[in-house]
Amino acid sequence: MVYVKRVVRLLATIAVLPAFLAYHAESLLLGPEKSFPGWSQAFSLIPGLCGVYLRLAFYRLVLARCAPDACVEFGTIFSHPGARVGRGANVGAYCCLGEVELGDDVLLASHVSITSGSRLHGIERLDVPIRMQPGVRSLVRVGEDSWIGERAVVMADVGRHCVVGAGAVVTRPIPDYAIAVGVPAKVIGYRNKPPEGDAS
Repeated sequence: MVYVKRVVRLLATIAVLPAFLAYHAESLLLGPEKSFPGWSQAFSLIPGLCGVYLRLAFYRLVLARCAPDACVEFGTIFSHPGARVGRGANVGAYCCLGEVELGDDVLLASHVSITSGSRLHGIERLDVPIRMQPGVRSLVRVGEDSWIGERAVVMADVGRHCVVGAGAVVTRPIPDYAIAVGVPAKVIGYRNKPPEGDAS
């Protein structure tokens, strides 16, 4: 079975090479930040298992990091090529992801939104439209083995081994092992921590 998966991944990589070359050429003209979102949108619309393999092959070529055993489901789009996806990470359907780092074994339910921080748009001036005011983009990290529930919005780092409840809005960092729910998200408990001396 492992051999079959390797062959399928190789075939998927060969299949996406023309798209990768076209993306690379477009990036040279427009820059990767302007050309990348359209390609992510296009690959998000390929259905079924075929789509999973083709998306993975494309993202392995263009993202800052994408593990060979990650899974990105239908309808999910990345807005920034600086995203990183760890080993065994599973991204559900219709997620919107900015400049994110998903640790190993991260699980995102469907319709999860992870922004590139909470200060993407300036709002200080009233004489300039918000869309024209500079913002600050930052990398948002979700630690290994964390689970983000359905339709959650994440604007700050989430630690390792966390659970973020469905519909939660994370505006402040969540510590390791925490269970957080609500709007804004608040820690309501902790998962069992490993024994002392366990490096994980």
